[in-house]
Amino acid sequence: MFRYVLRPILFLFSAEKAHRITFALTKFFFKIPSTASLIQSLFKVNTTPVNLFGLNFPNRVGLAAGFDKNAELIDELSNFGFGFIEIGTVTPKPQAGNPKPRLFRLKKDQAIINRMGFNNDGLDAVIDRLKKRKSTVIIGGNIGKNKEVPNEEAKSDYEKAYLALVDYVDYFVVNVSSPNTPNLRELQEKKPLTDLLLHIQKLNKVKKPILLKIAPDLTHEQLDDIIDIVQSTKIDGLIATNTTVARDNLFTHWKKINAVGHGGLSGKPIKEKSTEIIRYIHTKSAGKIPIIAVGGIHNAKDAEEKLKAGATLVQVYTGFIYEGPSLIKRINKKLG
Repeated sequence: MFRYVLRPILFLFSAEKAHRITFALTKFFFKIPSTASLIQSLFKVNTTPVNLFGLNFPNRVGLAAGFDKNAELIDELSNFGFGFIEIGTVTPKPQAGNPKPRLFRLKKDQAIINRMGFNNDGLDAVIDRLKKRKSTVIIGGNIGKNKEVPNEEAKSDYEKAYLALVDYVDYFVVNVSSPNTPNLRELQEKKPLTDLLLHIQKLNKVKKPILLKIAPDLTHEQLDDIIDIVQSTKIDGLIATNTTVARDNLFTHWKKINAVGHGGLSGKPIKEKSTEIIRYIHTKSAGKIPIIAVGGIHNAKDAEEKLKAGATLVQVYTGFIYEGPSLIKRINKKLG
């Protein structure tokens, strides 16, 4: 139904408007008392729990950051069979993000280009929603810095986000890999990244799992640095990968690509790149670094490939937009 009815209707609208419509409709239908139980009966399957980072994940499939940035639909989305949901990226202060249009579909590639720019409601609004949630689904808090804050002062923003969210999320993700905040990726360099993660670890008295989300555009030398940083700072693992700035091997006409302009590319075109990074890190670290895979997962086989490469859990975003909620069920049935 989604692929043949709902998706064609939603795709008549701009990508960002379709996202808002989806949120509004989801909120509306879940106000009907029987909706939650109906959705659960359609999409939830029996799965084997996975223990990772000291957390008991009911299954291996999560929703990646970026879809429900502001924790608006946690209760509703939990009914679709997700084992965990990652909110954010959340910054200390609300920010509007980059000018619109900033979200684009590449239908021929089953991909999305975004340059959202950490648009979010800020910590206070997000925490207020987290306090009211009823679902017990595992929540990840993806945190970043506000755009106007220079990299030299970035630690302060990540500290504010950590301290504010620590009582309301189950794990943290430090996002320094988005290509849509100016100069943010410079924080992936070895010294500033080590300093940042050590600072967060010093704050982490309650020992919430701390993960780092990395870009798919890193060289092997940079990945070796990432492995060293994870081991030296003793953070709990990686999320691989964020969106790419590359535009390789796309079916979409180059004129449209140029018209869209800059931004991070997600979806099917980054599947292999993401998988190779996972495989490289898993091999070089002798399997000692836990990895959550994200990037180009559009079916159960894609998810299985990520696990074979060395990941323990997977996340979906663009695949969820193109395939709909049945994707979660299909992956869970395959992975068991």
